[in-house]
Amino acid sequence: MSAVHSVSITADAVPPLVFGIYPGSATGVDAGSGVLYGPEDDPARINAALTLLQPAGRPFMVRGYMQYVGSQTISNATPADVSQYIAEGRQLELVLCYRTPHGDLDDWVACVRSVVRQYGAVLSALQVTEEPNNPDASAGGDGGFPHVQQAIVLGMRAAKDEMQRQGYRFQLGFNATPSFTNDFWTQLAALSDDAFVANLDYVGFDFFPDVFRPLPVVPDGTPMSLETAVLGVLTGFRTVNLAAANIPATVPIRITENGWPTNPERSCARQAEVLETIVRTVYAHRAELNITHYEYFNLRDTDSNDPGFQFGLLRDDYTPKPAFECYRQLIAELG
Repeated sequence: MSAVHSVSITADAVPPLVFGIYPGSATGVDAGSGVLYGPEDDPARINAALTLLQPAGRPFMVRGYMQYVGSQTISNATPADVSQYIAEGRQLELVLCYRTPHGDLDDWVACVRSVVRQYGAVLSALQVTEEPNNPDASAGGDGGFPHVQQAIVLGMRAAKDEMQRQGYRFQLGFNATPSFTNDFWTQLAALSDDAFVANLDYVGFDFFPDVFRPLPVVPDGTPMSLETAVLGVLTGFRTVNLAAANIPATVPIRITENGWPTNPERSCARQAEVLETIVRTVYAHRAELNITHYEYFNLRDTDSNDPGFQFGLLRDDYTPKPAFECYRQLIAELG
């Protein structure tokens, strides 16, 4: 099994990061009241914000989601009509979530092929399933649905075959969240083969340090530094989790979701500080960990008046928080 150190490139030789963002607001289910509600998207303001974030002539990823719910049915596409945001040379990464209680893998494969035919001409990347090691659907995970690991393997195979049949060219991958055991990864290894790894252009990583659980405490009783925590979780993902799945270090990692929310107890100034620390840590270690992309989640708040977590770089009325300008400057410097 290849170790992380088998990527024999230096920081000076590795390309800069490719940056991107999910251009909508958080969606999903609130444990208290049900669906998360907020103002509808304003495409003109979204495109204006994306233009500010993207330096002229440089690649920039736009991330969209849709959910397969069984019986050849796609629901909850967000943001709506995501292709309207890929003007000015932006690139589309589409996530096809696996949210069926039926576990009909033949139907799933047919749906993957249909999505490739529909979107393949404008795709830069297709992510097959969303957080398949996370069993909590309300928190964005596909891991609670039957046969999810088979869905990764068969979905990747079908997408690759259909891409070649149609003459399209885009990258294929799946993603995951931090894992504290290797059960998911060893089970995936048992289902995959050399062809699966050969078709795997990247593995995405969704992580939110100091959000859903506090930073670890070091022996002197103080919280671990954010930089140390970020490097630790990224290194563990590469050298422990991916290694357990027989995914070599030559397969790049993309940071596909990362963010730090504001609320009455979480300041906008701190959001910008956290963002800068995380992005600079990812950038500094991109060579040794083979990280190629960083995509922020998400562009704007769902409801800025709600006291819950609001991840946006913009408020729900599209006015910027300090983190928006921070991200713009990081992209200009490190992208």
